[in-house]
Amino acid sequence: MTRLNDQVQELLQEYADLISITGGDAFRARAYEKAARAVGGYPEDVAGLDAKGLQQIPGVGKSTAEKVAQYLTTGRMEALETLRAAIPPGVREMMAVPSMGPKRALALYQDLGIASVGELADAIRADRLSGVAGFGERSGEKILHGIELMRQSGGLTLLDAATEQAEQIVAAIAAVPGCTRCAYAGSLRRMRETVGDIDVLATAEDSAPLMAALTELPYVAEVIVRGPTKTSVRTAKGIQVDLRVVPEEDWGAALLYFTGSKAHNIKLRTMAVRTGLKLSEYGLFEVANAGNGDSSGNGESTEGEETTQEAERSASGANGAKVVSATEEEVYAALGLPWIAPPLREDRGEIEAALRRELPELVTEADLRGDLHTHTDLTDGLAGLEEMIDTAAARGYAYYAVTDHAPDLVMQRMTDEKMLAQREQLRELAGRHRKMRLLHGTELNIGPEGGVDWPAEFLAGFDVCVASVHSHFGADRATQTRRLIRACENPHVHVIGHLTTRRIGRRGPIDVDLDAVFEAAARTGTAIEVNSSPQRLDLRDEDVLRAKRYGVKFSIDSDAHATGHLAYPRYGIGTAQRAWLTTEDVINAWPWQRLKRFLRKDALR
Repeated sequence: MTRLNDQVQELLQEYADLISITGGDAFRARAYEKAARAVGGYPEDVAGLDAKGLQQIPGVGKSTAEKVAQYLTTGRMEALETLRAAIPPGVREMMAVPSMGPKRALALYQDLGIASVGELADAIRADRLSGVAGFGERSGEKILHGIELMRQSGGLTLLDAATEQAEQIVAAIAAVPGCTRCAYAGSLRRMRETVGDIDVLATAEDSAPLMAALTELPYVAEVIVRGPTKTSVRTAKGIQVDLRVVPEEDWGAALLYFTGSKAHNIKLRTMAVRTGLKLSEYGLFEVANAGNGDSSGNGESTEGEETTQEAERSASGANGAKVVSATEEEVYAALGLPWIAPPLREDRGEIEAALRRELPELVTEADLRGDLHTHTDLTDGLAGLEEMIDTAAARGYAYYAVTDHAPDLVMQRMTDEKMLAQREQLRELAGRHRKMRLLHGTELNIGPEGGVDWPAEFLAGFDVCVASVHSHFGADRATQTRRLIRACENPHVHVIGHLTTRRIGRRGPIDVDLDAVFEAAARTGTAIEVNSSPQRLDLRDEDVLRAKRYGVKFSIDSDAHATGHLAYPRYGIGTAQRAWLTTEDVINAWPWQRLKRFLRKDALR
């Protein structure tokens, strides 16, 4: 069942979107966006709160609280319904297309009567947009690309939502009497940025109680298939969950197989065949005729497999005795390999590196000594400075940076005086956290020509400066590349934040020559961020891997806008591990003295 806080968050976000699309006040829309995030991130259930209680949630004002209270009491939010009546649902869907937005969606609806994403695609192909103000020569091409991006992400779940759901299910199944092991597998275990479905693996002598427990979970909306070895359900949020129960002795082989990836598993099975063995989800077996070995297993969720398990297991070992199957480590060792961490299992050279005993010692979340990109309610964050600092201290960090937005992001209404006052407050709080060094920073805005908000003399007062693109997303490749290289060359810019600006499924990346930017970052000693927000995960793991080859250093940051977001680096770590990063590559995994030298970029040039 969807959490009531989540329902309210969706309604407030929709209300903010509709204010924007109908030409309402931008600051008012931003206030409702902030309130939506605040309610969604509030740890307690809002169901029992009245208007006064709702106002105690940071970021929720009186007007918002009254609307939420009305919904909690009546099931309706009249202000939202009024705006809904003015705009067709298809126009609201158009807003979500990368490179569109509320103003463009409204213009196309008013000028051309386009009221759905399908009609939008048809109008572009018929060249009907060329006469509408604000739509240039390449607009149609970019919008079509955005529509395709949105459709590709359809049915996929972001990493944080999938992880939260999987951990709930694993905990529930593991608690069933008779269950001896339980874990999630598949692309989620490999930490891919989006997940199609959730694979859960368990061991038990009797699978029936485990299967029953899955189907009876309160957030399960539909049972797709139910059997003794596999049960599939769909949750209220539309996520398919596949539970497989195997014997204890087959745990390792099954976990390896269902973790994947397909390409990784095929290579392992091919290796097995060449040595006269056969690898399957049931174990590694001796085979009398190695040439008959099957090397096509995919290691992902498979359909139509609910036949007789014992018959399949018997067939898999018909030609010889089982060699190993109990643990992943044993299976890899029998193939002459060390254990390979799941995020590496993408057939990107990990098996060859394992054969050479050259697998990297991957950076872990425990290796991170600090966070260099966070926000407070001074700009668009939801929590105050003290609350953010206290939460960071509880994570055991050695250092922590507050980097609120700079003045060129006009919506945040930053001034020199506000920033200097925050710096003074930070210095006063430093005495309470002697084990954690507090850094005063800012997130600068990279202008279309590569300039940033403040002059050099003001920037010199910050401990760390993150610089990010927040506007002019549609600029051409040469412009985007030039602006980012110039930002790298700024002696006061230490980190380039969320470099491609993408939002997964909502906004595509800017058009930029990444190799040129990576070369500039390595040359100037500028770190590139692995932004850990699940909506961004920017850079992608493939791009991080490319940047590493140039000698680029990285900062794995939360970009937190609330205390709960400070836990986001677990997702950025997944991206970093998929990109083979070690502590040597990650500046906020370094001791303070080494990081301090890196941040003296202007003195080291």
